[in-house]
Amino acid sequence: MKTLLFVLISFIAVTAFTSGLLIISSPDGGGLMNLQLSLLKNSPFKNFLIPGLVLTVMVGGTNLLAVFFNIQRAASRYNWAMAGGLILSVWIIAQMVLLSAASWLQFVYLGIGLLVILIAYQLKGKWAV
Repeated sequence: MKTLLFVLISFIAVTAFTSGLLIISSPDGGGLMNLQLSLLKNSPFKNFLIPGLVLTVMVGGTNLLAVFFNIQRAASRYNWAMAGGLILSVWIIAQMVLLSAASWLQFVYLGIGLLVILIAYQLKGKWAV
């Protein structure tokens, strides 16, 4: 379970941080991400800069800290992993609501976020299987 948790939070950290930086580098939606600004029509954003910053700092950064604390075997490592899973889950749900759309990839990431929360909670000793 510890290895699975480490793999999942590492995956989240790398993909969120990388995607966020790609979005920040081209906030008009062009570039490698090839996003359409029309996706933001029902949101409060005019471009992808703020969402890219949130993805990089909040989602990627929190999970990167969770990876770091897991490597260090810090007492707070499971709290950081749960926070990372929660932030990812909230991020995905907010995307679905604000964009009024959902894709299979969002459901995959939502599932990963919830799985991280459950595994970290169990490893913390709050829930026994």
